Amino acid sequence: MDDPFILAIDQGTSSSKVSLVNAAGVVVRESAHPVHVRYPQPGWVEQDPAELWETACAAMQDALHGYQDARLAAVAVTNQRESTLVWERKTGRPLGPCITWQCHRSAPFIARLREDGLEERVRSKTGLTLDPMFAAGKARWLLDHIADGKVRAESGELCFGTVDAWMLWNLSGGAVHACDMTNASRTQLFNLHTLDWDDELIEIFGIPRAILPAVYPSGFVYGHTRQPGALPEGVPIAAMIGDSHGALFGHAGFLPGTIKATYGTGSSLMMPMPRPILSRHGLSTSIAWNYQGATYALEGNIYATGAAVEWLYRFLGLQAPGEIEDLAGQVTHHEGLYFVPALVGLGAPYWDMHARGLLVGITLGTTAAHAARAAVEAIAYQIHDVFTAMQSDSGQSLSVLLADGGASRNDFLMQFQADILDLPVVRSQISDLSALGAAYLAGLATGVWSSLDQVQNLFRPHDRFEPHMPASQRAALLEGWRDAVRRSLSAL
Repeated sequence: MDDPFILAIDQGTSSSKVSLVNAAGVVVRESAHPVHVRYPQPGWVEQDPAELWETACAAMQDALHGYQDARLAAVAVTNQRESTLVWERKTGRPLGPCITWQCHRSAPFIARLREDGLEERVRSKTGLTLDPMFAAGKARWLLDHIADGKVRAESGELCFGTVDAWMLWNLSGGAVHACDMTNASRTQLFNLHTLDWDDELIEIFGIPRAILPAVYPSGFVYGHTRQPGALPEGVPIAAMIGDSHGALFGHAGFLPGTIKATYGTGSSLMMPMPRPILSRHGLSTSIAWNYQGATYALEGNIYATGAAVEWLYRFLGLQAPGEIEDLAGQVTHHEGLYFVPALVGLGAPYWDMHARGLLVGITLGTTAAHAARAAVEAIAYQIHDVFTAMQSDSGQSLSVLLADGGASRNDFLMQFQADILDLPVVRSQISDLSALGAAYLAGLATGVWSSLDQVQNLFRPHDRFEPHMPASQRAALLEGWRDAVRRSLSAL
């Protein structure tokens, strides 16, 4: 096979997925292997770093089945963001779990920083509110729970990284300790204005500089594969990008005014911006990607969308999350029932880590089907809240929502989303757009494609959902949702 292919690894919260992409930008083969999530205490969420790598290797091997003779032009990595781990530089042995982005174990430390009046200082440099979701607080927790952790970090014995850095370390056989700017910008140690690690932030969080990875652009040859098992040696590792950013790039959403929502375990709405702005509505600013210079992003992060559906199917004793969609379809109205999925607090635009999940409006006539419908509708309501905040902060009139991710396969959800936004929703038919975006960047870095215009013109199949809901019905539904959210907030 003489035509070039790109192998894109998407290491996510619920699975490690791999897509094989050809020079036409078409995914010719893909594979996914599930990964386990542990909940050792309320509010704590973690994974096994070894399992993240092992499942990625298994997915790579499956994705290359029948393509062993393919010419691999590059490997690309996209990943669950903010999830944090520390390992020994000499051995590559993880020291503790991978603390995932959903985990709140660093909340007491973050609260102390807030009490010390540091929130606005951190936010002005990073674009991020002080919250346990981000990586710096997790790294501090890990160092505090490793014997002589800070001393060993200062001496250079340890490596800190988000999941992209962990994948790169293993792909390169331990030769490269680096991350890309999108992931760096989600740590709260990276300065959006200097595009580098920041000494003051390092001091605030107590993270030794010696433990930090090098930071490079998203499309960049970081190194080459070296005995990773499923891959031949010497393949350029040519892109790394956070999953939400990769999805926006996969939509070819290069211009301001474009907004996408990724429907995953949690959800992210993101739009590109020419410069960083400070949100007035609890949104984040980060790096969208760095390709021929930095493009910034305005983003709203929602903690639990797909995770809430998964929780409900377990709660109801169903066999699989997909049964929730079937169950929700058994009723044609929510009958006044709202589900606020504050299962690990509420993210944007509320940022209330102490909010708790609620089912509001239960009556004697409420059934499991109503709860299932309320869970699906809750995804759309949360997206609506962040979409509205982004439109206000950006000062732009947004005319369409681009959609991707696992839950976007649900036609009822996509139609309800269009109705509650009163705008069209354009859903990608590509199952893993984050991996495709990473593949685009790797292809640009290695000459498979020569320009963003060429990428823009690649074929991307999609479906379109138009709004049909009467304005009075929409207003009544949103008022009921806002009342339910108010009841869940910790201030009440």
